[in-house]
Amino acid sequence: MSKNSNSSRRNFLKLSLAGVIGITVGNKVLVKPVHASELPHLTDDDPQAQALKYVHESPDSEKHCSNCALIQGNDGDEWRPCALFPGKAVNAKGWCSAWVKKP
Repeated sequence: MSKNSNSSRRNFLKLSLAGVIGITVGNKVLVKPVHASELPHLTDDDPQAQALKYVHESPDSEKHCSNCALIQGNDGDEWRPCALFPGKAVNAKGWCSAWVKKP
């Protein structure tokens, strides 16, 4: 292997690592965390909500968004972010067909 080839690989790896670090650090600086109260509430007419049969009030008292593994945010909040509905908050008393019990 030539010396020039090793140098090129080394430069490539350095630049790649610098790019990854830049993106990671840059995102943390530029992206402001959003609080659940700032998110719009998921509506019944949202296409994804309809596809997953989301309702604001669960028909089953044992299965609701607040005890689903996909819910995010703070326990006790009435409206919380959900991994399935990015940028929107779901009702903690709600339910959808993707419900999975928290471990």
